[in-house]
Amino acid sequence: MHNINEYIEHTLLKQDATKVELLKLFEEAKEHAFCGVCVNPCFVPFAKENLRDSKVKIVTVIGFPLGANVSEVKAFETQNAINNGADEIDMVLNVSKLKDKDYEYVQSDIEAVRGACPNNILKVILETDLLTKDEIKKACEICIAAKADLVKTSTGFVKNGVGAKVEDVKIMYDTVSPYGLKVKASGGIRDAEKAKALIEVGASRLGTSSGVAIVEGMRNI
Repeated sequence: MHNINEYIEHTLLKQDATKVELLKLFEEAKEHAFCGVCVNPCFVPFAKENLRDSKVKIVTVIGFPLGANVSEVKAFETQNAINNGADEIDMVLNVSKLKDKDYEYVQSDIEAVRGACPNNILKVILETDLLTKDEIKKACEICIAAKADLVKTSTGFVKNGVGAKVEDVKIMYDTVSPYGLKVKASGGIRDAEKAKALIEVGASRLGTSSGVAIVEGMRNI
């Protein structure tokens, strides 16, 4: 799998991220020709400035990390991020509403963000650590109806969470792929073996802060 770099969204979303750390992220993304970088919304202009002469996509997060913002706020965040230079949007699904089986709300919440970025890639973070297998499948079905482009496993912010699991990614892929949606695995992807296993069951994107280690590790597989 010589082109694993093309799967990687090099990620830095920690609360205390500094500009020095972000500049390192950008340089690594350019050096390894990663698909994209994923940063918090306030750093989108900084990413745009530093990646303007590259093909690296700028990805940002919406309603992060809880997904509990009202839909109007998520839509505003999205439009603001696009205006600031974001190429792709990763929104957090409203897990509470999904748990309460308020599926109409969950779908309309995604549709509000979809409406704010009609021409950009939209990924929906399901937060699989908090969901049953049936809830993962249902969330995927809602994302299909709401016309998202990808479903994504995790924020990486759930306490004691595992993040991307091979079995969860397979459920997601099997559910959405017949409808043309793709899967982004994220959370806990730290080595080439895990990355390869996730790709083999259907992941077409990998959100990870360990992109360089994964690329280097792949040479030994």
